[in-house]
Amino acid sequence: MVEDYYELQINPQSQYELFLDLISALTDEAIEESTGCITLRSEENLEEIEYGIIEFSKQMNIDCDTKLSKLKNEDWVNKYKEAVKAVEVGKFYIHPTWEQSKNDKLNIIIDPALSFGSGHHETTSNCLLAMGKYVTKGNSLLDVGTGSGILAIGASKLDAVVDICDTDDFAVSDACENFKRNDAKLNKSWVGSATKSQNTYDIVVANIVADVLIMIEKDLKKCLKDDGILILSGILDKHIDKVLKKYKSLEQLEVIQKNEWVTVVFRNKQELI
Repeated sequence: MVEDYYELQINPQSQYELFLDLISALTDEAIEESTGCITLRSEENLEEIEYGIIEFSKQMNIDCDTKLSKLKNEDWVNKYKEAVKAVEVGKFYIHPTWEQSKNDKLNIIIDPALSFGSGHHETTSNCLLAMGKYVTKGNSLLDVGTGSGILAIGASKLDAVVDICDTDDFAVSDACENFKRNDAKLNKSWVGSATKSQNTYDIVVANIVADVLIMIEKDLKKCLKDDGILILSGILDKHIDKVLKKYKSLEQLEVIQKNEWVTVVFRNKQELI
């Protein structure tokens, strides 16, 4: 990697598209567009391109400001890695692939991606704390809205039999890859909601948002065994009352709050005959 690179900013006062076409014809370098500004970056000096743009603007009688800078090149990959930190949550240690595991923890390897769930957000860490307390070996568990699969992988590390679902097919694919990366066992996966499940579970986890949790309340309850545990997360504290009201038929076991985010643990009440 070269030590320096050049950045050229072009700010035409009018005829933006005309200047964009000109720049595209002058260089094969990547062009970044923002409001009223065109930016070029290259390891090669951009003086000649700047000169051509200035002369063009004069001929067209269009005001155009340019700024050419020589900047220090940085190792952006290492910068990115330095910014992504491992996190310890209860029994779990969540870390990216380039960090070492901890022998005294249940390690979950997650690289930041488009799917939600890296362990840093309060909703995820609250769920992991709850799972560490309520999930036991051999439990059947469904992770609804699995995202990156971090919660389901955590459950698998606790020796649960794990199913996952998500309405986003990319999330399901990403989660399955993360299971392989963690050498974790996945029972079933599907694209869609909890309504597609043919089974009932000892544990159901749903880390989504309050409005969706309210909307799918009946579906989640149908997935629970008698005395099954339901862990709901992704709830802002200002919405907690309406979630508790919707799930009032269940026994409330625990409320976990971190900053403004709330996770609630319920038990499915066994009906008396």
